[in-house]
Amino acid sequence: MATHKQLEVKTLHVELGERSYPIVIGPNVLHDIGQYLEQLGIHDHQQILIITDDQVKALHADALTQRLDETNYRYHVYAVPSGERSKSLNTYEDVITFMIDKQFDRKSVVLALGGGVVGDLAGFVASSYMRGIDFIQLPTTIQAHDSSVGGKVGINHALGKNMIGAFHQPLAVLYDTSILKTLPLREIKSGYAELIKYGMIWDASFATWLDQHANECLQLQEPYLTEALYKGCEIKAEIVSQDEKETGIRSLLNFGHTFGHALENLGQYTRLTHGEAIAIGMVLAGEVSEHHYQITNIKERVLALVQKFGLPYERPREWTVEDILSLMYRDKKSTGGQLNLILVTKVGHAVLEQGVAPKLVKQVLKGEGGA
Repeated sequence: MATHKQLEVKTLHVELGERSYPIVIGPNVLHDIGQYLEQLGIHDHQQILIITDDQVKALHADALTQRLDETNYRYHVYAVPSGERSKSLNTYEDVITFMIDKQFDRKSVVLALGGGVVGDLAGFVASSYMRGIDFIQLPTTIQAHDSSVGGKVGINHALGKNMIGAFHQPLAVLYDTSILKTLPLREIKSGYAELIKYGMIWDASFATWLDQHANECLQLQEPYLTEALYKGCEIKAEIVSQDEKETGIRSLLNFGHTFGHALENLGQYTRLTHGEAIAIGMVLAGEVSEHHYQITNIKERVLALVQKFGLPYERPREWTVEDILSLMYRDKKSTGGQLNLILVTKVGHAVLEQGVAPKLVKQVLKGEGGA
């Protein structure tokens, strides 16, 4: 492995037995893509499909393909339109058709070069093409620190987000932090929502660290950027290692997401970014937590962090409470007509609460508080 940036690169592992894989985080990681592929057992006779979006392609695909050319790997590049709408059945079918046309086989490998949308789509393509081929996550956003780790892949249905999907672990996550310098400010802010989530549900000291270093993180200063991403990936890896297929504690990662996914859907995935919707969702879930458990300092803590990272914290008022609740009942955690939510009992600790009172949720959505 090249050593020109070795001291700045951090590595951790998702421990899943024979499906374990490394997460490599640091500047200029993709400069060494050929060597990483070789270490992962991928040879130059295997076809590679780089799935990306049109914006990322324009910024970063040439540098990646140049490195692949230097190491004699064969590849095709497939770019989808940027944005959540590319997580669709139509786009999925288009990619599969392209792969069949180009005669990709069962030894082929997918590289997901992009943010959460590309990672989810590319991973789902890999999980289902010829009953499953290997893929590698190459995240290009801050938000993707969360979605690129753990093997949850999928696409959206018109009636709900991530309703079609699978668990398909990547061979590796290669996270080049240099790429993040090209992100617009809105995407930088949005990416930190999932990191705030980790502080609220798992590690109170990380919540405090984020509060102390919000400015450095927003300015993408090192070592704060890599440290924040490493910590987020470390917590996600720990949870996934204990509960790969979300039968227990992995569900805690959905704090704020039942509200947030409903808001994303109502905005047709264009009004709010994923991180913005989750930020609002965490504030709402924090308020539900306070009233449900008769405690304090949950909403205030998450609200302070959300505001410090410049994220929205109030839901758009043009969407009715009934519309939001209807979508929340379609959430994958809701069972038997019950509204099941991830709630926080204290900063750094969360639980899956089954059968949360709809009356309380309605009051919070209306801005009336709870009884």
